[in-house]
Amino acid sequence: QVQLVESGGGLVQAGGSLRLSCVASGRTLSSYAMGWFRQAPGKERDVVAAISWSGSRTYYADNVKGRFTISRDNVKNMVYLQMNSLKPEDTAVYYCAADTNRVTIPIQGDYWGQGTQVTVSS
Repeated sequence: QVQLVESGGGLVQAGGSLRLSCVASGRTLSSYAMGWFRQAPGKERDVVAAISWSGSRTYYADNVKGRFTISRDNVKNMVYLQMNSLKPEDTAVYYCAADTNRVTIPIQGDYWGQGTQVTVSS
């Protein structure tokens, strides 16, 4: 079983950038496809981005394409989400997730972190 811990959230003005990080422990990260999800108050949790186990394939939700970039470092057991040109509607709790199906993206998520808050002010 893998444990996931997110960091890097915070308060940023519209148009700004943040980089979220997710560190995995317990099992090697290459055992999983990875993804980032987000949940705003009163809304469902939605997938934002996903990346296959090798990093060769990525997926982005339409509303973040061209602004967000997902990446991974299997040696460091890290997954990242670079978020640029942030908008107030990006405000949410962001979750890192791992899926034992290493190939299919976007992922469903078998293991989850505790989340990190991202707030974008207008």
